[in-house]
Amino acid sequence: MEDKKIIDFEGGEFKREIGLFGGMSIIGGIMIGSGIFYLGSIVLTRTNMSMGASLLCWLLGGIISLLGGLCFAELGTSSPEAGGMVIYLDKAYHPIVGYMFGFTSLVLSGSGSISALAIAIPTAFKSFLNLSDTVIKLIAVLIIIALTIYNCFGIKKGAQLQNISMIAKLIPIIAIIFAALIRGNQSPDLSIIPKDGNVNYAEYFSMIAFATIASLWAYDGWTNLNPVIEEMKDPEKNLPRALIFGIGGVTLIYVLFNFAIYKVLSFEKINLMIESGDLYLGTEVALEVFGKFGAILVLITMLIAMFGSMNGIIIASPRYYYAMAREGHFFKSFGMLHSKYNVPTVALIWQAIIAIMLVLIRSLDELTALVVFSGMLFNLLNILAVFIYRKKYPKLKKPYKVWGYPITVILTALIFAGLMINTFIDDPITAIIGLLVPLIGGIIYIIFDRKLKK
Repeated sequence: MEDKKIIDFEGGEFKREIGLFGGMSIIGGIMIGSGIFYLGSIVLTRTNMSMGASLLCWLLGGIISLLGGLCFAELGTSSPEAGGMVIYLDKAYHPIVGYMFGFTSLVLSGSGSISALAIAIPTAFKSFLNLSDTVIKLIAVLIIIALTIYNCFGIKKGAQLQNISMIAKLIPIIAIIFAALIRGNQSPDLSIIPKDGNVNYAEYFSMIAFATIASLWAYDGWTNLNPVIEEMKDPEKNLPRALIFGIGGVTLIYVLFNFAIYKVLSFEKINLMIESGDLYLGTEVALEVFGKFGAILVLITMLIAMFGSMNGIIIASPRYYYAMAREGHFFKSFGMLHSKYNVPTVALIWQAIIAIMLVLIRSLDELTALVVFSGMLFNLLNILAVFIYRKKYPKLKKPYKVWGYPITVILTALIFAGLMINTFIDDPITAIIGLLVPLIGGIIYIIFDRKLKK
């Protein structure tokens, strides 16, 4: 497909500046954050310290994310419009559903992720520089402002920064993996079944599901490429490829990284670290294989990873709000593109304002918990939208179709539904808040709808 500009209804225009590697960098850049160094402890704890079951959960998390990505590849190539999930939910169900997702992203999941990452970056220096909570929040606000301003100067600059940060964090992560696999002298027990053989399969599958949810925290972000599809080169080919290669590559890295941990650290040491509250197993591995330089390497890698993840979300999320405004039920200024830099500037600025507000009123733990559940419902609805698209729009061009349809789509939907139920049982307060925010968005949609009809 020839590169071309897409004329926007408000007089601006999108530019196709993102290639295949750029698409993979957006996905991988958002997915691979600081969690690679500590989430392994949480997954391991939830599997009752079974290394084999833990690796299984990391693999399952990647497979689930990849299945979801295949669904998004079909939806994205069928409706190649800026806005991603907002567009698919609009067309599959009703515009109010897409609006509820976009509103949730603006006030909670998208802006909340930016806030959480902005707080996490200076928090990494807290022990070194003795930073107070006030100073940490001030630095977080400055980071949000700086990255937002940078991305106001065009998608090309944002994508270039994403490519650089992706490469910069992959090099040390891969170096740690290779060094650990070569120098590690442990022989981890990778059996996924308890040694005594007394297995209650209902409890076992519940345990695996609970641990897999923890791994999915690390995989979160694979939905964020679709919103920028109008800015991708040859999206019919590059969107599916970027999703498959991006998610697949991240899965490989996560599984190998956690296996490398087990090759270097003894079971006893891992157990002692987790019991003492030190969850950063990846950091300890870097110290073991690289000495004091390992601590510096991990800190730099974590900062780059969080920075890249934050930049990717700042790029992707405003396209949701752009789509909401273009549909007619949000502030018109959100649907305007800058005449020179071709980005939704107003949406970018308001996203930053809300993210800053969240930094000032919420803690890092609160933000992280709220963000996790809020996306599950809409991921499930988008996966089910594949069925609706095929039935509702049989003549719609589908350059890419999900492998193994309908079995793969049914399986993916059931998995996400099960994870939602499991999360609701384990953390009902967060789940309820995650449902209330979209309902508020629905009310605001109705208000705009009445004004529009008048």
